[in-house]
Amino acid sequence: MKLNELRDNEGATKNRIRVGRGIGSGKGKTCGRGQKGQKYRSGVSIHGFEGGQMPVYRRLPKRGFKNPFAKTFAVVNLDTIQKAIDAGKLSADDITKESLLKSNIISKELDGIRLLARGALTAAISITVDSASKKAVEAVENAGGKITIKG
Repeated sequence: MKLNELRDNEGATKNRIRVGRGIGSGKGKTCGRGQKGQKYRSGVSIHGFEGGQMPVYRRLPKRGFKNPFAKTFAVVNLDTIQKAIDAGKLSADDITKESLLKSNIISKELDGIRLLARGALTAAISITVDSASKKAVEAVENAGGKITIKG
């Protein structure tokens, strides 16, 4: 086999449609565009336009409510804190957002830190967070720790 004998497989390539080459081609005269009108012309982009009728995306009602004052918290669970204490990444006596960021338990502080009660806590910790669930507060106090919620 030589380079000049290389060829695509049968049916691998397809010729483009050459429009405006006579009525015998099947795409002559109007070239498949129909007759006259706005869409017959070049340079038309009217997606979503319904001929002056109110478009469907404006007829349908808006749904829901987006609270502009909603806060997004960085979530920390009790089992994550316990694992970090066991691994020596975190000190149990004073846990703050700076120590959580430093030990890579959270990547961003966002609008604050929220403590949730997933998992078990055995160490007596002293933690300062922006928000906490009732069960998390209960679990920290039952383990002999102290939780400070700044708001």
